[in-house]
Amino acid sequence: MAELLFREQPYLKSCEATVVAVQGDAVQLDRTLFYPLGGGQAGDTGRLGPWRVLDTRKGPTTDSVLHILEPGAAPTVGSTLEAQLDWERRHRLMRLHTALHLLGAVVKAPVTGGRIGEDKAHLDFDIDMSRLVAPEIEGELAGLVTRAIETRVRWISDGELDAHPELVKTMSVAPPRGEGRVRLLEIPGIDLQACGGTHVGNTAEIGSLNVVRIRSEGKRNKRVTLELA
Repeated sequence: MAELLFREQPYLKSCEATVVAVQGDAVQLDRTLFYPLGGGQAGDTGRLGPWRVLDTRKGPTTDSVLHILEPGAAPTVGSTLEAQLDWERRHRLMRLHTALHLLGAVVKAPVTGGRIGEDKAHLDFDIDMSRLVAPEIEGELAGLVTRAIETRVRWISDGELDAHPELVKTMSVAPPRGEGRVRLLEIPGIDLQACGGTHVGNTAEIGSLNVVRIRSEGKRNKRVTLELA
């Protein structure tokens, strides 16, 4: 099991880590600041020693992380290397992920899916299209951003989550389990839900947002797409 530094230190840009396993182009480390693809959020990219990290995926066991290196990389088990994030890309992901928490609070409807990419992000809602008005959504999001609300991370037990199913807001994404505890992201007074992703520390850091598209993706999926302005 790797030490997942991104959970408690999302602003950490680099660290030293020891290679514990190599499987083709995939490397496992004893500690990592790279977030693996999951929960709708793209996996991190960056460098591990002299090699590019092209993607990051979840490994076969709880808390194992696969760092997908460029072809031809040749790290050895036991070697210690510097891991460096593509920080600007990660920071955009953090801003957009936090923005989706705000969007879910603004649009009062069940969330049926979502995705956070480096340039845009979206949520799908089970709602009538007539209730999704881009200028109104943008205005409410801007108000929450400018309130400069500090975000908080805390943990509850699996049992506590089972007793409070309302903390799982996205029907298509199950919160990460397997440790006996579940991570929550709280934006006080706005949103509280199970989430394993990376977020900014204050809503003001998100900056300006544009609603660039609202369209139907099916009977129960009305998609609202955001971009950073």
